[in-house]
Amino acid sequence: MRKPRDFDSELKALADKAKQLKERRVRDLGALVTATGADALDADVLAGALLDAATNTDKATGEGWRKRGAAFFHGKSCDTANGPGQQPEGTLPLDGGAASA
Repeated sequence: MRKPRDFDSELKALADKAKQLKERRVRDLGALVTATGADALDADVLAGALLDAATNTDKATGEGWRKRGAAFFHGKSCDTANGPGQQPEGTLPLDGGAASA
């Protein structure tokens, strides 16, 4: 005879996993803000820039941002030469761990 499924515990496990993923996303976004130096901006300025980026409809501007972001993640920068301070591809530099959310 089959054992009945415990839907309540499965739903709780899924809810816990979703919460963990959301918390990880928040930490990753905080780390990205810190890694780009945007944490030095006033919160109002940062929020305004993000709102502008989120509502951008100009494809050329968006493509420019995408290329610059890809270069950031690949450790390339127009401001600094390639050197030992680069991060491996796909990683963010973290100062003392993850940023608090």
